[in-house]
Amino acid sequence: MRPENLKTKIFLDGGDPDETKELIKLIGFVDGQTTNPTLIAKNPEARDRLERGDKFSETEIYDFYKGVVKELSDLIPDGSISVEVYSDLSTGADQMFEQGKEMFSWIPNAHIKYPSSHEGFKAAERSIKEGMRVNMTLCFQQQQAAAVYAATAGAKKGDVFVSPFIGRLDDLNENGMDLIANIIKMYKNSDGHVEVLTASVRSYDHMLYALKLGSDIITAPFKALKEWGQNGMTVPGDEFKYNAGDLKAIPYQEIDLSGKWQDYNIAHDLTVKGMERFSSDWNSLIA
Repeated sequence: MRPENLKTKIFLDGGDPDETKELIKLIGFVDGQTTNPTLIAKNPEARDRLERGDKFSETEIYDFYKGVVKELSDLIPDGSISVEVYSDLSTGADQMFEQGKEMFSWIPNAHIKYPSSHEGFKAAERSIKEGMRVNMTLCFQQQQAAAVYAATAGAKKGDVFVSPFIGRLDDLNENGMDLIANIIKMYKNSDGHVEVLTASVRSYDHMLYALKLGSDIITAPFKALKEWGQNGMTVPGDEFKYNAGDLKAIPYQEIDLSGKWQDYNIAHDLTVKGMERFSSDWNSLIA
């Protein structure tokens, strides 16, 4: 059962509905699920097919993704399912939007994932105006989170997520959890329409610290959520101390949230690398 003192929503990061079923059985609830091309490539059914040397056609892979998403939606009907558009470095905002519009029609509880790039922000701005829900992914800095806030102005709370990727910052010897703390602080006196979704969780401590910080949502792989469940679904208090080790601190920036999204410095190498990785994993599925 859900702990009474748990205010953070718990999402599973994965593309295998069997994991979703197992987690619901283990902890009694799941508030949503995040998917992406890499996770779909790891889906057991997709992996078995690829191991036989039988790749998908472009139509087949979208139908496969749609089928997975529909199954997840049936398992978590009252939650959110994040569905990611294909976006390499040449994909324009119009292409992203058209994909997003189609994916949004697949299920009644979709959030469409766009990258925190120039074209991604353009697509998100248009999507919000047309009544869609979005999850801005591959966020690695406060400036990008500020741009998410500006690009989605006027949206209702619950319609917009920003997904800072903490694990990939840790990989660069930067304390990714500082970014979560900084964005939460930056949004504190805002209208609250953007929810912070802690993503790229690599460890149980990442999860515990995100809970302590009051992240709106945490998405974590099955292994981390299973460990959390087996440890009694702890919600840590002030006694919890996150050990960042030798990771370099990310300082807080004072940022005015009243600007247009184009006013912020949204460029980040990890966003580019993330787009390249996701598009490569997607393309590896297609004949």
